[in-house]
Amino acid sequence: MSEKTSEELELSGSQHYGAGDIQVLEGLEPVRKRPGMYIGSTDEHGLHHLVTEVVDNSIDEALAGYCTRIEVTINEDGSCSVADNGRGIPTGIIEKEGKSAVEVVLTKLHAGGKFGGEGYKISGGLHGVGVSCVNALSSKLVAEVFQNGLYYIIEFSRGKTTSPLKIVGKTEKRGTTITFWPDDEIFETTIFNYDTMKSRFREIAFLNKGLVISLEDKRPGKEQKDVFEFKGGIVEFVDFLNKNRETLLSCPVYFNKFNRGSNGEVENEVEVCFQFNDGYNEIINTYANNINTEEGGSHLEGFKNGLTKVINDYAVKNKIIKETEKLSGEDCREGITAVISVKLREPQFEGQTKTKLGNSEMRTIVYKVMVENFGDYLEEHPVEAKNLILKSVNAQRARDAARNARELTRRKSVLENTTLPGKLADCTEKNPEHCEIYLVEGDSAGGTAKQGRDRRFQAILPLRGKILNVEKARLHKILENQEIKNMVTAFGAGIGSEFDLNKLRYHKIISMTDADVDGSHIRILLLTFFFRYMRPLIENGYVYSAKPPLYKVARGKDEKYFYSDQELNDELETNGRKGVTIQRYKGLGEMNAEQLWETTMNPEKRTLIQITMDDAIEADKMFNQLMGEDPELRRQFIEENATLVTDLDV
Repeated sequence: MSEKTSEELELSGSQHYGAGDIQVLEGLEPVRKRPGMYIGSTDEHGLHHLVTEVVDNSIDEALAGYCTRIEVTINEDGSCSVADNGRGIPTGIIEKEGKSAVEVVLTKLHAGGKFGGEGYKISGGLHGVGVSCVNALSSKLVAEVFQNGLYYIIEFSRGKTTSPLKIVGKTEKRGTTITFWPDDEIFETTIFNYDTMKSRFREIAFLNKGLVISLEDKRPGKEQKDVFEFKGGIVEFVDFLNKNRETLLSCPVYFNKFNRGSNGEVENEVEVCFQFNDGYNEIINTYANNINTEEGGSHLEGFKNGLTKVINDYAVKNKIIKETEKLSGEDCREGITAVISVKLREPQFEGQTKTKLGNSEMRTIVYKVMVENFGDYLEEHPVEAKNLILKSVNAQRARDAARNARELTRRKSVLENTTLPGKLADCTEKNPEHCEIYLVEGDSAGGTAKQGRDRRFQAILPLRGKILNVEKARLHKILENQEIKNMVTAFGAGIGSEFDLNKLRYHKIISMTDADVDGSHIRILLLTFFFRYMRPLIENGYVYSAKPPLYKVARGKDEKYFYSDQELNDELETNGRKGVTIQRYKGLGEMNAEQLWETTMNPEKRTLIQITMDDAIEADKMFNQLMGEDPELRRQFIEENATLVTDLDV
């Protein structure tokens, strides 16, 4: 890791970190009783949140200037280990507790160096539950501390100490290693997903310039390892996000600013990096103390306001536009890829998921960083500045056209059914939580679905042909597509920046297409549209794909449906082929209304695949690769993944 500047060392806080810096607030019992309150859920997301909590402690050591390497290992027995080379959790005795500091940290909720002590001035912990929460939800946890030339070890089970802190021997190492076994009494799954962890740790490495994070899987048959170190920090992050895109600027624009308080100490740091590409989508990732602030907040507002002001001031000053033709923020941000990372002493988080930065001072600080630095950049790069502003002008013209098109698709009220598309067969239920809409391929299948549905809560919208590939078009062109207009109007929640999830008329949006190549293409076109212009649908779990059967097998009067070749083969191997009639469904239109209901639409029998998005960065790259302008990227993807296709129907 590169040597730190004096300013960076000031930000890192005090060299002293001992038992006196640990403060205790409450015990652990609530965690096991209501784990969802502390880690969000007990599914795979909650499981991986445990790893994040442990890694956050190591990140705090890195932010404080004492840790340069973090090693995460999925062990052969399914446990997970997180090792760092920081100062080590304090091992001294906390007098009023009568226990070692490391035992208190691991058995008391809200006990640590972030709660008022001088251990950490900048901390990445979002809710502060930390490793004690991990301990409470693990069937076993072992903490090893390497400190002051000694090797300590302490063990726990479900939050209770099973083996007190003891000295194992001497060592030259320093740092902490936490190994934990998630409790199968708590979690729906205890199997770690390597790819999920890989995405998160790559992101953390981008945000902490020079920090080395390794991830290794030692499970039999799954062995792999990645090491992340980005000396360019968020500049490399922006390059990574823009991979395979045609960029407009010669290199990403980067600003870094330390801000001092009245006492002269560094209070916060702002890092901003952005690049423009020739696409139409806006990609802005924001972070506060390494936490992904998915809902944005004050730092995002400061960035947007500063960017808009600088571009407009330059454009007017250089007579590229008239003063009366001010460009909107959306126009200025078309095609931008940006990363904003701030580090501050006491972050305040708001919003529905507590991922919105609320510190109002950061709005002004980031705004000033943008105005002071980006203005100079444009003056020093006149050719790039002109190209950028002309792109914004074109975006403004396209947006004006889109605004006119949007007015035609916007519904005045969810009760005015006369404004709904003529093809829509709506449901009678008005509570969106109980309503679902099927997007059906073709009028023929749409007619069958209308006959077979339960009209109380199921709406049907037939789609004629393939919708426009929105990855290659601006919004005004998108809104000229009749099928897209029908969907926007039927959903009732708007589109793009005006999308309002509270106005959504259905909480299940289900694509029901034929089980063939064309059906798959229609489904991915729909998903591309949802991801780019209605992303909250996916983020909130409202998008599904229906799974119609591939085969009907009749033996006398007995009929069974099968959804894969494997299911069919298993059946035939068990019962033979004698007297069996097999029908292969090439499309939904081959089923009658009763069959479609029984196999694909009946909530008690159907199979729905929920579309989720664990990693927005990877999703963005995939849509750009598969649906973007460059056919070479698609060819490359096909070549790399062709061997994964095991069931090809030609």
